[in-house]
Amino acid sequence: MPTCINFGCGQSPTSGWINYDNSPAILLARWPWLTVLLHRLRLINQANLDFIAFCRGHAIGYADACRPLPHATGSVDVIYTSHMLEHLFREDAETFLRECHRALRPGGVLRLAVPDLALDVKEYLEHGDADLFLAGLEFDLVKPRGLVGRLRHALVGGRGHRYLYDRRSLAAFVADCGFVDVDVVLPGTTRIKDYGKLDLWERSSQGWYVEATRP
Repeated sequence: MPTCINFGCGQSPTSGWINYDNSPAILLARWPWLTVLLHRLRLINQANLDFIAFCRGHAIGYADACRPLPHATGSVDVIYTSHMLEHLFREDAETFLRECHRALRPGGVLRLAVPDLALDVKEYLEHGDADLFLAGLEFDLVKPRGLVGRLRHALVGGRGHRYLYDRRSLAAFVADCGFVDVDVVLPGTTRIKDYGKLDLWERSSQGWYVEATRP
């Protein structure tokens, strides 16, 4: 059986794959009493509770994209991540891509789904509203205030965008990290041979997909 990873799966884990996310909800799912306490203290809301319960019921593992992947060199066949890379600072995104390169076997496939910066710019040029443009970029622009605000931000906040890409910039970035055969692929298409139940259309209206191979 191939080893396939969905990294940063959120609430869209892929059945039959190894699913990872770095949400604190995964850690909190191990301690139900703590989640109840945090809810009573109003540090997390009902939506947070629902996601914690989701993580508990879907065997999502915890992993940090800024740290080494928990897999041996050359042991993984496929790594997929959807709308996760833009949440990393550029240097952290490079760390993640190079870790993907290390963990993938020769011939292994990396598939990235990302939002389209060009689409955001096009919409801005049409409406000319700077506030709407910045809101659409989804950067983490709200500064937490007070002790409770900072605690809430540490538990569930700080997950906005940190960097955005267009097709050319991401393809060049992936190639610089050692991958070959870097291509933009259409929704519903893939070079992954055994993709199982992977959603090849995930968030297709919000961006596009890049696939590349570990040489």
